[in-house]
Amino acid sequence: MSSSQIQKTRVINELREFIRKLLQDPKVLEQALDVARKHLAEDNQKDVMTRIASEISDITSIHIPEDPADHSEADRLFLELLKEVVNEEQALY
Repeated sequence: MSSSQIQKTRVINELREFIRKLLQDPKVLEQALDVARKHLAEDNQKDVMTRIASEISDITSIHIPEDPADHSEADRLFLELLKEVVNEEQALY
């Protein structure tokens, strides 16, 4: 198996685990969106994704490393998707 296939398999496994957590506790998704909305609305955008990751880890069963350098591909994808959803919501208003 090539390194890119191993990487893809690892990301898929992480995403499967994440989806499993969402199915077990659907409140997690709304909590994560609330956190993202709050932080993305702040004037200080510096380290916003780090603050979002930290608060989500503090209040849900989703654990994202505090240091962005330690984020997995799945962590980054989840945070990017949260940001996209919030930005799309704001564009509708």
